[in-house]
Formats: sequence, structure tokens, C-alpha cells
Amino acid sequence: MPRPVARKRERVRDYLLELVETRPQGTAIPSERTLCTLLSVSRPTLRSAVDELVSSGLLVREHGRGMFVARGKVTQELLGEQVPLAVPKAEGDWSSRVLELVRIPAGARIGRKLELSPRAEITYVARLRLVDGMPIALEQLHIPVAVAPDLSTVDFERPGLHAALRKRGVVVHEAVQSIEPTVTDETESELLGVPLLTPALLFDRRTTDADGRAVEYARSIYRGDRYRIVSRLSLA
Repeated sequence: MPRPVARKRERVRDYLLELVETRPQGTAIPSERTLCTLLSVSRPTLRSAVDELVSSGLLVREHGRGMFVARGKVTQELLGEQVPLAVPKAEGDWSSRVLELVRIPAGARIGRKLELSPRAEITYVARLRLVDGMPIALEQLHIPVAVAPDLSTVDFERPGLHAALRKRGVVVHEAVQSIEPTVTDETESELLGVPLLTPALLFDRRTTDADGRAVEYARSIYRGDRYRIVSRLSLA
């Protein structure tokens, strides 16, 4: 079984994303040396997370000056807010393999996504998505324990998380999802069976129920060589 997603690197990445998401564009962030001391991590571990955010266009390196929060990306919604959206089933036989399932504090960034206190407990799950037995995506899911306190490994395999939530009386109503280009890091490449820095798609999704309560925050990396998205647009 592949080794679990490295929690130390994920902690560094979350800290950097917190800086990016809470500081104005063009703001300098602390130096690598300062961040290594602050987070108690090695330079290679920090640099790996920084390189990912630079490749994703969230951070900018300027020679001799340091690192800065990048300018915001242009966003276009393909569907208006009032248009109902049904998600069709993707091709192939989909399955999931749970790599890690733990209860942890939400922390500042995930807590903000889920509208929770940083100390609130969440269920963190890393799982590998497969199509016809071949790895296609690595997903990291965050679900408030208060929403579903008894989730287990089987709930994240067939038939899937949303079906498991429905059994517990939680009906998902809406999801806001963004998709951006990225490249795979060392851990993602190993789990997906692709070379380092392979082009990929980064999905960032927040799901709410009928009452507007956040019930899930997900970050997923899909292989760019095996996955594509087709949008059907009404131009009337």
C-alpha cells in the first residue's frame, strides 16, 4: 500500500496558502530561512511546497527581493447562479482506495473554509481515485466531525461520501468548485504513477447542505494525461 500523504509537507503548504489567502496581492512573505525556523522544517521540505505554489501562480519569486503574493487570477463562471447543475457520471469504472483517515483540528485555513473554529475537530481523508483499476486522482477531504461523527474507511470507497452523508440525514445541496492547472509534486507523482512535475488539474471544492452549512472541503489532483473536462454551454 502506498505510504500516507506526508502530514509535515501538508502543514507547510496550508501555512503558505493561509498567507496567500489572507494577504493583499504583492505583499512579501517571510524568507525561506525564517519560515523553516517558524515551522520547524528543513529547507527542501519548505522549498518543495513553495515551488508548488509558484508553479500554480499563487506566489512569485523575485531574484534578490524575495517571495510575494501573486496577482489574483481572472475568473469566469461558465453557468449563472440560478442555473441548476447536474453532474453527469464520468466514463469508466470508478473506485477509491483510502490512504489515510484521521481526526485532527481544523486549523486556521481549513476552519475558515468550513466556517469552524481552528480547534474544531474534522475528519481528514486522503484517498486515491481509480478508473478501471488505474490511478487518476489524489483527493484530500475535510469533513466536520459534527456533521458526521462516525465516518469510516468504507464510507469513502463505494458508493461514496455523499451517499454516506445521505444515510446520516445530510443532503448535499450545492458545491462551488474551481479548477486550475498545476504539476504533481513528489508524493503525488509516486501515488499517481507519473513522473515528477507532470501536468495536472487542481480541483478546489466547498460543499454545503440545504441550510447553507459547509459539510465538506476537498482538494484534488487529477492527472492531466488521463482526465479532461467538457462544458456544455447554452448560448440562447
